[in-house]
This record gives sequence, structure tokens and C-alpha cells, in this order.
Amino acid sequence: MKLSSSSFVRCASVLVIGASSSVALADVFSNYEDLSEGFKGQTLVHNGVTYRDVNNVSGFYPDGAPFGPDDNGRENIVERAVLFYNDFPAYGSPVNSLTFGSAFVPGDNLTIGALASVWMDLPSLSNAASLDIGFYENGPWGNIQWRLEGVRNGNVVASDTITIANGGGRDNPTFDTLSVSGALFDKLHLYGWLNNAYTAPRGMIDDLTITSVPEPTSLGLLGAAGLLAARRRRA
Repeated sequence: MKLSSSSFVRCASVLVIGASSSVALADVFSNYEDLSEGFKGQTLVHNGVTYRDVNNVSGFYPDGAPFGPDDNGRENIVERAVLFYNDFPAYGSPVNSLTFGSAFVPGDNLTIGALASVWMDLPSLSNAASLDIGFYENGPWGNIQWRLEGVRNGNVVASDTITIANGGGRDNPTFDTLSVSGALFDKLHLYGWLNNAYTAPRGMIDDLTITSVPEPTSLGLLGAAGLLAARRRRA
């Protein structure tokens, strides 16, 4: 069947809309406001992201004492962190944060859980991700590194690092942002690192933002739409 020029235009429009929709739907923004406070299990699936293997590592506390995979708690935990947001209004999106470990404080107060390591399996191939992280600085935590890595096929392809302030004295809460981009990855790994080993600072996250790349079928549709549009112009 031979299509008219107007039919080509309509086909191209449908293809572009379909391709654009598939790309937009793949992006992720998680502020955890739709979740109730409390324990969410050792594996949590939320907005297509799978949070798993919480603290499933061996390492050393800042004082040099060793720990194993079961010593820091294995739970994903939603914490209603109203008091933290009151003190740090630029952090995340009030009032829920995702923390980790073995405990939470019900209500507006909070605990920032132990976070040695957590993996996040993404719903699709991505090329950018960021998150806000709340944590304690100074005190025993100084010089610990927060590391966020984008991983594909077991290889680290993008990374970002924050070194926790070491001002001495008593520890105090603060926050920062970690982001990775410039490569294709399908997993994120967030962990604490000190003296070439895992360690267990206190951490909670919010506003996880992931930018996904078009699926191959979407790229094909965009290409087909371009060819149709070109054919329309030549007609």
C-alpha cells in the first residue's frame, strides 16, 4: 500500500511520540515520600530500583576493630527525618529518607543508620545518577570516603567521592551530593571506604535521580521517524 505525504507525516509523529514516551518513562526520581516509615526488608524494590546487599561486606570500623556482613544490620529502612530537614532545608525532599542498618526512631526524630555498602540495580541502562546523602562528620568519622560508583558488567565505569571532614571534636550531622555520569551503567554501588577497606559511617539518602538512555527499539523508532520526515521533505 502506498502512503500519501500526509500519512508519512502522521507515521513519523506517532513514532517520535512513542519513542519519546519510552525514554521519559525510564527516568527515575525517588524521594521515598510514598513509603511508610519503618523496616523494608533486606531487599527493597522502589520505582524500579532494587536496593540489596545492605552492609553485606567485611571491613574495619574507624578505630580499627573488624566487622563482618551481619554486624551492621542488613535492612533497608525508611526514616521520617523531620528534624534533619528542619536543620538542613537544602537536603533532599522532606520528610522521608532511606537509611540502612538495624534501627530507626519512630516519629519526627531519627537515627542515621550504619552504611558500609548498598547496591542499587537500575531498571534500565543509564548515563547519569545523583543522590543527596546525610551523614555525620568529624568525631570518629573524619577522612572516611563516601564512594558512589556506576557499574556495568562488573566494571566501574563512573565514580564520585566525598571525603568526610576531620575537624576533630564531637561529630555532627551534615549532607552532600554524589553524582556519576559520562558512561553507561546499570548498577550503582554506594559505600564507605577508609584505609583501602570497607568501613561503616552513618548515612541516609534522598532524591535519587537517574537518567536513563533510550532502549535500542526507541533509538530505532527515532531513526525511522527521521527517515520518514526526510522522505516527506524530498517529496
